[in-house]
Amino acid sequence: MASSKIETNTTKYKETDMIHKFKQYVRVWLNSREWLFIALLKRIPSRRIRIALLRCKGANIANDVAMFASIEIRNPEGLVIGNGCSIGPKVLLDARKGLKIGNSVTIAYDAIIWTLHHDMNASDFRTIGANTTIDDYAWICSRSIILPGVHIGEGAVVASGAVVTKDVPPYTVVGGIPAKKIGERNQNLNYSAYGKIHMV
Repeated sequence: MASSKIETNTTKYKETDMIHKFKQYVRVWLNSREWLFIALLKRIPSRRIRIALLRCKGANIANDVAMFASIEIRNPEGLVIGNGCSIGPKVLLDARKGLKIGNSVTIAYDAIIWTLHHDMNASDFRTIGANTTIDDYAWICSRSIILPGVHIGEGAVVASGAVVTKDVPPYTVVGGIPAKKIGERNQNLNYSAYGKIHMV
């Protein structure tokens, strides 16, 4: 009687262990596919094909969006991009916690927008984050970094090399590390960033 109980418990343990290993295998396989997709996306020369593939992965991308080669997008399912936007080369868009980009937004070369990062004070170095929003006509200049949970207001400008740690009011120009107000922008804006650049 006791031996049959031990056998039953051993069988259950083996089944649980097998299920756990299978789940780990599936998780690794899915992650490897995601990184493969990211790597391939960077190398596709056609803007239309890049956007079509991102839409297949769940991204909500409007018409008239210029998306250059060598971009990196994490979790396309959480990405929304409005009309008339320009996303420059080597831009990293992290949409793991949700990233909403409005209409006529310009994101220049090598800019990084995060929605998730590590908690440096947590004993387990866990990830934390929040959705990030960039409103219409905002201009994110080259090599700037926007941290998780930040809201960039309409028409705001983030200067080159800035690190944005908190919300930026509409039509405000910010720069520096951490980013601070350095000026204001004209509020009479009416253009499409899509038509202002040479598309690849």
